[in-house]
This record gives sequence, C-alpha cells and structure tokens, in this order.
Amino acid sequence: MDFGLVLQTDPPASQVVSLMKRAERNGFRYGWTFDSAVLWQEPFVIYSQILANTQRMHVGPMVTNPGTRTWEVTASTFATLNDMYGNRTVCGIGRGDSAMRVAGRAPNTLARLGDAMDVIRDLAEGREAQVDGNPIRIPWITDGKLPIWMAAYGPKALALAGQKADGFILQLADPFLTEWMIKAVRQAAVEAGRDPASLTICVAAPAYVGEDLAHARDQCRWFGGMVGNHVADLVSRYGEHSGLVPEALTEYIKSRQGYDYSHHGRAGNPSTDFVPDEIIDRFCLLGPAEAHIDKLRALRDLGVDQFALYAMHDAREAVIDAYGSDIIPSFS
Repeated sequence: MDFGLVLQTDPPASQVVSLMKRAERNGFRYGWTFDSAVLWQEPFVIYSQILANTQRMHVGPMVTNPGTRTWEVTASTFATLNDMYGNRTVCGIGRGDSAMRVAGRAPNTLARLGDAMDVIRDLAEGREAQVDGNPIRIPWITDGKLPIWMAAYGPKALALAGQKADGFILQLADPFLTEWMIKAVRQAAVEAGRDPASLTICVAAPAYVGEDLAHARDQCRWFGGMVGNHVADLVSRYGEHSGLVPEALTEYIKSRQGYDYSHHGRAGNPSTDFVPDEIIDRFCLLGPAEAHIDKLRALRDLGVDQFALYAMHDAREAVIDAYGSDIIPSFS
C-alpha cells in the first residue's frame, strides 16, 4: 500500500514544501493538495518546488476540475512538470466543488468531465485531441505520462470512473462504503471492456494519531461537512431513499443547514456542527497507531492501493512522523 499526504496550499508555500519533504522522509510516496484558486495559493507553482526538493514523490491535485482551466493549459502544465522532473505527476480530477462554487459557477457535468479526462490525458502524453472542435497536439512532448484519477461518490460518477479513469479517488475511509464503491467502479470497468485490476484505488481521509479521541474528532469534524456537500448533491439528484446511494452515506446530512466555503477543509469549521461522532469515526482514521493499522489493513484487503492522509489539523508534523515510524513500515 502506498501513502500520500494531502494539504491545502495556505501561505507560506515554503511550509507546504517543507511538510512534503518531511512526508517523503517518512515514507510517503505521493503529495496531494487542494485546488481552489480563490481559497488557496496556486498549487501548480508549488508542485514545481515540491518536485525540486524531493526525489521520488509524485504530486497532483486532489482534485482539479475541467472548469477553472482550459484543458490544453492543464495538460501543458502537467507535461512541463514531467519534462522538468520526470514523470512524477498524477491528475486527480472531479466535477469541482469549492473551486467552482466560490466563483459562482455550478460544478461541471459528468459529460464534460469525461471528455476532459480523455483530452487532458491525450494532450499531456503527446497525442492529438479535439479541443472545442479543433485538433490540437502539443509538439514538444515526447515521453509524457499522466495518469488520471477521478473522484466520485454517486452511481453515475462511479460508472464514469470505471469507464475512463486510470484511478479512483474515494474521499472517505469507511470500509462498508469503500467496498460498495469499489465494486461499482470495477463493475463499470468490466462492462466497458477494461481490466478492473488496472485501476488504482485511492482512499483519502483525515488521520489523527493519539489517545484523546474527543480532541481528534473535533479536529477532523470538518471532513464530514466536506463530504456532506457531495452527498447533498446526490440526495438532490437521486432522492433520499432511491436505493442508488447507500443510506449509510446519506442519513447523517439531514441536519445540514448550508455551508460556508470560507472555512472549507479547516478544523473548527462552524458549518460542520451537524456531523456526529459516529460519522467521524467511520470516515476518518483516529486513535493509537494500532487502530490505524487495523483499519488500513481492512481497506487494503478491499483493494485499496493508496491511503492519502488529510492533514488539516493541529498535529500535522506529529501525524506525519507517527505514520513514518509506526504505521507505514507495517505495509512496506
């Protein structure tokens, strides 16, 4: 199992780079960041410094979207980083939540997302693609490689991930829901004539190592609110009891009263008071190192290839170090 670190690109950027260097020293192989141009600093600028200051780490957004940048710009940016530092990038992509909504736009449609994944991959790997009806190829790319990993929750999005993506990002660590969603993605891959084992499965969630569960829950409660944004979209689209989305995912948002993106992804987010402790325990990894190892083994047995650790809390360095000393060695 691989391990990744997920950060927001809050200033100073040097601190983001420093934490990624620390993560690599502790055995993390992937460095991810949020991508929302209004809320945080521009991640692709920072990726260049992360890549320059690490030797093996792969970097990418968790997640970008097809609406805030034109597709040829996204492809060229990834390809430039790969040309400078070796093929060490991965494109995490989704419909767009904070990046689109903060700018007053609706998230992208799945049809647009599917087209974008094909175009960005083809262009970044040196092939010709149709962009707005025009054939385009980036001529200087000779040995490009860009895996596209798609974030998804709902049935149609899970199907698209299985049909087109190189990897699937699931932003929660509940084993029951993980099993359900991996099965849906792999079934879609089979139906599309693809090898389901070829898709990389990445589970992303906050992790907090320590004995004080009450404090850990309060530091990670924001995550239930972030997931709740996507769940609310699913409920509005499919209905609360449609059978298309597990009630284990939808039940907890009944008390949700809206969401303030100015606190997005941050400990103490006042928009997440509705999230119960049970959901935090299910979605996140909390407690002593042994509890993390047990849950990670269960996820690995379900087919998870990477655990990406959200570190938006008050113990970033301590958790990175605890994973490096006590947890990652159990999976090497």
